[in-house]
Amino acid sequence: ADYAGGFIVCKKAVEDLGDEAFKTHPVGTGPFMFQSYTPMEKTVLVRNDRYFRGAPHLAGVEAWYIPDVSAREAGLQAGELDVIEGPPSQPWVERVRGFPGVVVDIFGPGETAVLHWNMTVEPFEKIKVRWALGYCLSREEVRAAIGPAISVPLCSAVPPVLPGGMTCDEVGLLRYDVDRAKAKALLAEAGYPEGFATEAIISERAEYLLPMENIVAQLRECGVDVTLRVVDHSTFHTMIRQNASSIVLYSAWRPNADVFLTRFYHSASEVVTGQKPDTNFSHIGAMDADGDGEVDSIDYLIEAARVELGPESQAMLWKAAQLKLLELNVAYPLYIKQFTYARKEYVDWGYELLSTLALYPQVNELTEIGR
Repeated sequence: ADYAGGFIVCKKAVEDLGDEAFKTHPVGTGPFMFQSYTPMEKTVLVRNDRYFRGAPHLAGVEAWYIPDVSAREAGLQAGELDVIEGPPSQPWVERVRGFPGVVVDIFGPGETAVLHWNMTVEPFEKIKVRWALGYCLSREEVRAAIGPAISVPLCSAVPPVLPGGMTCDEVGLLRYDVDRAKAKALLAEAGYPEGFATEAIISERAEYLLPMENIVAQLRECGVDVTLRVVDHSTFHTMIRQNASSIVLYSAWRPNADVFLTRFYHSASEVVTGQKPDTNFSHIGAMDADGDGEVDSIDYLIEAARVELGPESQAMLWKAAQLKLLELNVAYPLYIKQFTYARKEYVDWGYELLSTLALYPQVNELTEIGR
């Protein structure tokens, strides 16, 4: 199934209402029913008394569209809002935790942040250069910059919360634990004893710019001078898909190992020239990544895992693909940035909020407001 294709909906409702009307008059099977939608303002849901798990405790839910974070905070403090979405920012978390009667929820699965080395740009085609970049970087320094309370280390392409994902312990020495002396030695062996200069494009959004500025500062310690070209977020996404950046910092969540590996590392997903251009920024599958004169690819492992019926064997194939990516260091996994929401302490979700593939706290039949 296409995970980006939406939810299963009532066929009869779509046929009776038509596609356009259904967009603002949805019919489903959840604990709440659609009542009204005011463009750019709010959506109102009411209790579904016939919900198969039992009638919800709440009479309904109002979801307000408030783009300004400060306005959301004011509404929360005034008691006009019960729950708000926060930015992925540790200073925000620490500040809002100081609001009387407010609880901050930090939960997963979060979004993976990965540095992709563009092997079509010199000298990133050289494996010793990419190894050097790996040893030059410290995940913990990047996390210290963005906020260790809202992030966890990521050491492989697929996060460990998913089947086939790998922990930092599992990848072992392929973590590329920081060793800047070794990084400089590898650069010298690759023909760059004084380092080199390059340019990278980055979004102006803080969740991209802040970690990238830290990364640039770390690379400078090894003699690698990265000039950042800061552009608006939409332009950033356009340009990186045009192969315009030597280094791409990309944050994303995907629902399973196959989608992570296919969209970022299958040859068909190579930006610009792939059969189905997507987000393979490193060009693995189309480049000689180790200098032996042959193209390096993990396509066969991705495709074998896709048709493997045994869960354990499938996970082994996914892990083999990730270990190959790490050996070649075509991309450097950094961290998983978690989601942040704030709620009044009288809001009880009705469950322990640890991780949700909906990527937001779900209000269900057990959710209560105890004021």
